Amino acid sequence: MAGNGGEGAVGKVTCAAWIRRREDDGPPGVSRLLVAFGRDATASSPPLVDLLEFDAGASALASEPLVRVVVGEEAADTPRTIAVHPGGRELVCATAKGCRVFKLLFRDFGIHLIPNDASPIQSVGPQKCLTFSTDGTKFAIGGEDGHLRIFHWPSLNVILDEPKAHRSFRDMDISLDSELLVSTSNDGSARIWKIDEGSPLINLTKSLDEKIEYCRFSRDGTKPFLFCTLVKGHNILTMAVDISNWKRIGYKRFSAKPISTLSVSLDGKYLALGNRDGDFCVVEVKTMQVAHWSKKVHLGSPISSIEFCPTERVVISTSHQWGAEITKLDVPPEWKVWQIWLVLLSLFVSSAVLFYLFFKHARLNLLP
Repeated sequence: MAGNGGEGAVGKVTCAAWIRRREDDGPPGVSRLLVAFGRDATASSPPLVDLLEFDAGASALASEPLVRVVVGEEAADTPRTIAVHPGGRELVCATAKGCRVFKLLFRDFGIHLIPNDASPIQSVGPQKCLTFSTDGTKFAIGGEDGHLRIFHWPSLNVILDEPKAHRSFRDMDISLDSELLVSTSNDGSARIWKIDEGSPLINLTKSLDEKIEYCRFSRDGTKPFLFCTLVKGHNILTMAVDISNWKRIGYKRFSAKPISTLSVSLDGKYLALGNRDGDFCVVEVKTMQVAHWSKKVHLGSPISSIEFCPTERVVISTSHQWGAEITKLDVPPEWKVWQIWLVLLSLFVSSAVLFYLFFKHARLNLLP
């Protein structure tokens, strides 16, 4: 199911991210789903960021953006990747120059994206990775030059500044408890960092014929794991690492094609692996079995990012050639809060009816 990723008067989508935002004056637990698109410059349009409404019922994006802002006037201002704060109130765009921060405001019956001063990260050069911690209090960036920076958010006070963390960053993630950061390099190495201490904890071990490429911490809140894609000779594997001792638990091969991106759903139930031929698969974490395959979503172009919708079994994927695509997953839907309450209410009513019938029958048997 195609998203609004094509090229016209405005540039092609270069990156995308979900935004879940609860209306301040809306019903409790009700969220509004938006998608942020970074767009390339064209001869008639500068680099842009668009915000589009997502229709969960139709699994589709609105045809026109709710708001559009200009990021800059040069090609170097084109957004390369976007990170959204868990609260849905801020987003950060990485460009060839550094990072731009925008505040998301809901007021006057509309949505506004307001540029925000972020001088500590505005001129840091091209960044490969951006990530917020789950609690929204930490923000980390990893540069193409291998420079790692971790900040308190929103003050941007420095927690860690390590110019030689890697040769060049490939991927990065922060653990569910916001205590650990994992980073991988283009040379195949991977390191774990203690965020609050601002120091490296351990280098993940690997053999000479192995390269650790993409990484994500588990998100289900039970036994914590680290998932990594591993190139071992000619084999493309996904491995799980126990973060209590950093020992490997096992491997699984899901794709014969090189992996180009890895993602995990917010509830931790699924992994998504995009490959360099434009295909992706979704793996159920509990069984470590493929639950969904999508072939030729990006028609032979490497998938540069894939991200799960926060509330629906839908993903948005991007590639440099084809822009963005929305795909509804062929997996069991996520239970909504109202569905859980409905089941509990049904059980309560059923129990009450059974108790009444039992009590009435018992009284009839006791009568002379």
